[in-house]
This record gives sequence, C-alpha cells and structure tokens, in this order.
Amino acid sequence: MPSPSERLSEHELSQLCEAAFRGLGLSAADAADVAQVLVLADLFGLTTHGVSRIESYGERLALGGINPRASIRIDTLAPVIARVHGDNAVGPLVGMHALRAAMQMAERFGVGVALARQSNHFGPISPYSYLAAQQGFASIIGSNATTTIAPWGGSDARLGNSPVGFAVPNPGGDPFMLDMAMSVVARAKIRQALKQGQTIPETWATDEQGRPTSDPAAALKGFLQAIGGHKGYGLALWVDLFAGLLSDAAYLTHVKSWVDSPDEPQNLGHFFILINTRVLGSADWLTERMKDFAAILRDSPAIDPDRPVLLPGEIELSKLRQQRTEGIEVDAETLARLRAYATTHQGD
Repeated sequence: MPSPSERLSEHELSQLCEAAFRGLGLSAADAADVAQVLVLADLFGLTTHGVSRIESYGERLALGGINPRASIRIDTLAPVIARVHGDNAVGPLVGMHALRAAMQMAERFGVGVALARQSNHFGPISPYSYLAAQQGFASIIGSNATTTIAPWGGSDARLGNSPVGFAVPNPGGDPFMLDMAMSVVARAKIRQALKQGQTIPETWATDEQGRPTSDPAAALKGFLQAIGGHKGYGLALWVDLFAGLLSDAAYLTHVKSWVDSPDEPQNLGHFFILINTRVLGSADWLTERMKDFAAILRDSPAIDPDRPVLLPGEIELSKLRQQRTEGIEVDAETLARLRAYATTHQGD
C-alpha cells in the first residue's frame, strides 16, 4: 500500500529540505542550492527524483561517500568553456555551480559551456533547464550515470542510463522542456514499484539473462531497456562522451556503483551548454516564433479527442502551477527522513 502523504507549501518543503541537508553537514548556502533543485523536481511531479532522494543522498553523506563540505572550484579553459571540479559534493550542488558558470559565460559571450567532474547524482534535468529558461537561456544539459544498460549486442552493463534534456525559453509563455533518460524508464521507477509491491511492464527492463520481466526485483538485478534499440545506445554513448569523457570525469564502467560502493566517490560528470537567446532577437521576436511553433503542433487533429497534442514540458509546468497553489504532496516516509535529519542540525 502507498504511504500516506502530507501537502506542504513550496516554502515549507524548501525550508525542511534545507534544514535536513544542513543536518547532514552542508552549509546553509549549499543546502539551499540542493533544496532548490529537489523541490523543483517535486513541483514538476518528478517525485522519484525530488526530496525523496534524501534517502540515498543521506545514506552516502553519512557513510562518507559524498563530501558535505566540498570546496567546488571553477577553472576557465576558454572564454566560453569552464571546468567545474565538484570535490565529491552532493550532485545538485555541483549542478547549480555549473549552471551559474554557464549562464555567466552565455550572458557575456552569447554561449556558455560548463563541464563538471567529481560529482554525484544531480537530480533530473528539468530544474536546471527551467531556471536557465526563466533567464532567457536555451540549454542542452546532460549527466552520465552508474552502469545499468548493456551495449547494443552485449550481455552485461557497460553504460549508464544517462539523462539529457533541452529547453527553449518563451518570453510570452511556457518554455519547451524535454527531460529524458536513455532507458524506457528510470531505475528509480522500478525501485518504487518494488517498494509498493507492484509489477512493471515487460518493456521496462530485463532479468540477469536478458529476458524481459515484469518482476521489479528481477529487473533491478538485470538491465534497463534502452529507448529505440541501437539508436538509444548511440544517444547514451553521446551523453557519456560529453558528460564523462570530455569533462575529465569517470565514464562507462569507471563510474563507481551507487549501490555497491556507497562510501566511495562516483566521480560523475555533467555538461551544461547554454545559448543566450537575447542576442538572437528581441523578446517579441522569440515569443512570436514560439507561439507559431506551438500552434503548428497543437493544430494537428488528435487521434483521441480526450488526449490532445502536448508540448514538451507541458505536463510538468501544469503540475508546477497546480502544486504552487495547492501544496506539494510528499509521502510520510520521506517526510520522516527529512524531519529526522533536520532535527540534527546544530548550525554552521
């Protein structure tokens, strides 16, 4: 049975999340960065990648697998390229430093590229691309991950379910936002199904022998199914080449397992590629083009009248507006963890 839940305002959940990470040893400023990413994820309805991550992040912080007092350094390699050294910090903290570095370069030069290393799981893409879009930046953002997918034609896990996404701002309305992993679903959804005693579609994952399975326990011991077969495999390699190899982070099987080695640094890598749309034209120019772009798609007659054509990010942004009004639903187990860590906070 699903756990009972409570509804908290965005402010209440942010304050609680910040206090929890301060209880885990982060400074107030660093905890605020982490909370911003995770609370935005919950506002978008991405609950498997939101504040519920306090379970895995908290475990690794307690075991020493993540550095709570990281000293993040940014090296400028060229006018529009920076390398972010995460010092094994909590992933969303590294992500926010990289995002700000890319925005600063794009603000000055029109384009900014930040490559991050020495990081950990940094949450979903959407919070970063949304924050960038709100300030007029189009973005392509990605991260590599622990190996969970076999290479095309292979029989063991050699590459990660690396997330990637993009966003294009819209001064006159909602931005377009796409946030996806390279598998049919994220591994977190399979863990959630196992926790709730549910089966999964056989298209999600295979067991250890590579056979499609509806058993989440068997799926967690096997491999995730890549989107689009060999095409998904190619896309996953692209993300890892940019996020891992070019960032001077770990890549492919060099990435430490989150589950098997929770007390060791993962050295994940991320990339943030931003374009300042304000140098391309006026706000009115971009608004008109985005409006026309959306209209062309929406004018396609729906196969099912009850399911009209949707734009990338439309569901998440609708959920964000709804929960900012009605409150964010958080399960009792996650709230208990947040409150337990928050009570250990003794100040910076």
